[in-house]
Amino acid sequence: MRQWMIMKIALLPNLTRKNALQVSRNVCAELEKLGMDYCIKRDYKDDFPSAKAEFITIDEMVDRCDIIIAVGGDGTIIHTAKFGKPTLGINAGRIAFMAGLEPTELEMLANLKNGSYELDRRMMLKAEIVSPNGDVLSTHYCVNDAVIARGLQIKMDDFIVEHNGKFLNKYTADGIIFSTPTGSTAYNLSAGGPVVDPQIESILLTPICTHSLFSRALIFKPDSQFVLHGKGDVEIGLSCDGEDAIPIESGCSVRIQKADMCGEFIRIKNETFLEILNSKLEQRRL
Repeated sequence: MRQWMIMKIALLPNLTRKNALQVSRNVCAELEKLGMDYCIKRDYKDDFPSAKAEFITIDEMVDRCDIIIAVGGDGTIIHTAKFGKPTLGINAGRIAFMAGLEPTELEMLANLKNGSYELDRRMMLKAEIVSPNGDVLSTHYCVNDAVIARGLQIKMDDFIVEHNGKFLNKYTADGIIFSTPTGSTAYNLSAGGPVVDPQIESILLTPICTHSLFSRALIFKPDSQFVLHGKGDVEIGLSCDGEDAIPIESGCSVRIQKADMCGEFIRIKNETFLEILNSKLEQRRL
């Protein structure tokens, strides 16, 4: 493994998870045993009465830390990686494909101190909502996927997709998933899309419940650019990495392309992508 020196750690738990608080307290105890400096969000001070942490604001944590330990499920880990710091996920959810450690493996945090870990850089997507006159109304970044789909109406819409400035297809469907290889094991997998090794940079397009006998998921080069227009009278929205959908006003479009930034995930265990995939899917079957 490559060597990386750590100076300060930020601990970001998702305390809405059932066992995240206890796992986070165990992380604190392990870091203190190793003599490592760490900080926790000031709002959580009462939840960690015996922790020898520095309690500061989230902005101060991100600014001062070298890495972030995220305790929760995949959503927590992915959201944390968007702060732009190397992220180690510790599973306090169910499957957590992005978790680097399980709660029973906290002794391996010693690898952070001696630098025995690898930094796994994952491609991200940039999704922009664009007005009819071409103005960018908002910009969003995705580690897993950008999903454009109908809202509460039980009715399909027509989605027109352009690829690199040329018409690609019209999908009559519930929505469209644009996924990174990292996100290929998330919503894309549930929608029948292919699983892609994260080391192979690409953009996956997978229609959701399309009204067609022949519509299939497609894989494109990472330098591809897509523009999607909703053509029906159905309200649609953009959801990035499973977050709350952002309404897309009539006449607006969504532009999808590879982001300039990437997600950085710390890998301590020497596991291949297929080993992780098989292990997590086996847990789901139990």
